[in-house]
Amino acid sequence: MKAAVFLERDGILNACGIRSGHPAPPLRLDQFQVQLSAAPQLARLKEAGFIIIVTTNQPAVSRGDLPRRELDLMHAVLMRRLPIDELLVCPYDDPTHPCFKPHPGMFLEAAFKWSLDLDRSFVISDKWQDAKAAQIAGCTSVMIDSPWIGGDHHDFVVTDLEHAVKKILQLHSTLFSHELPAVVA
Repeated sequence: MKAAVFLERDGILNACGIRSGHPAPPLRLDQFQVQLSAAPQLARLKEAGFIIIVTTNQPAVSRGDLPRRELDLMHAVLMRRLPIDELLVCPYDDPTHPCFKPHPGMFLEAAFKWSLDLDRSFVISDKWQDAKAAQIAGCTSVMIDSPWIGGDHHDFVVTDLEHAVKKILQLHSTLFSHELPAVVA
């Protein structure tokens, strides 16, 4: 089975504003700024064999503040500029929906689709909801320090994406380098 690195979109892969002390994702394509410095970091993860999957809550879609077409255009730009294998969206403004993080629905969907071993997979984010979803799904969370990581469970807290990738590569080589290769019949 394969391993993945799940990444939160807003604040990690694109610039995110702040309104009333909370993250404010872009609502129009002209506000969407991809963090191009993420490209070499994601490439390092792909070279190590990880599937790169972006998971993002976008409740503004169901509230009518973000047209789905605009969101799709933003994601087309993100997919063109960064080495991403899959991008999963929860468009609902319903915290009980199974795909709405902190629920692990998007991680479970990706695990089924990509034949992923979630115990060998990682989550990078700057928000507590992703750490909680990682914990429920059995992934290791590598949080980028921010005011939104909360006080709940975090496996690791680092300063930036580069350090998150270094931590994942270190853990991956340490924890899984002793595995026996699969027997081919």
